[in-house]
Amino acid sequence: MSPRFLLLGIAGWSGSGKTTLLERILPLLIARGYRVNVIKSSHHDVQIEPERKDSARLRAAGAAEVMLSSPNRYMLVHELRGEAPPELETLAGRMRSADMTLVEGFRDAAIPKLEVFRSGTGKEAMYPEDRHIVAVASDASRPDDLPRQLDWLDLNDPEAICDWLLEHRRKR
Repeated sequence: MSPRFLLLGIAGWSGSGKTTLLERILPLLIARGYRVNVIKSSHHDVQIEPERKDSARLRAAGAAEVMLSSPNRYMLVHELRGEAPPELETLAGRMRSADMTLVEGFRDAAIPKLEVFRSGTGKEAMYPEDRHIVAVASDASRPDDLPRQLDWLDLNDPEAICDWLLEHRRKR
């Protein structure tokens, strides 16, 4: 991985605000001149197009991959058909180069992660058990008894989170 590239996980329990945080920081990073990719993992079957549309019909007919192109975007759909899902690095390698790729999901990936932790979710923080978490963005105060050195960020300050991301990127 080149020093200009960053692969960083955005970790947290369902409902903690991972996607909301990404929606808030992406425009800020882009406004600062960075090209940012996002890889999102889902545990659900994702429907790209309704069954009656052409690309869905072609996938159903057995195509291994279907690329759909329009004036505004294109997408590539690869049907696994029983194959194991690709590793995160394989997925990232299929994307165009960017200054950073933020990864939502892939909780078990051995990559640096920023945990999104909300005190009101009723769930315990992940950072004590996940040694890959390097920072926590939270609505709670920094605990006095953190078991290891972590950066603790204000979840409600997206500018500060962007600053942290760029500093973390610079150090890598």
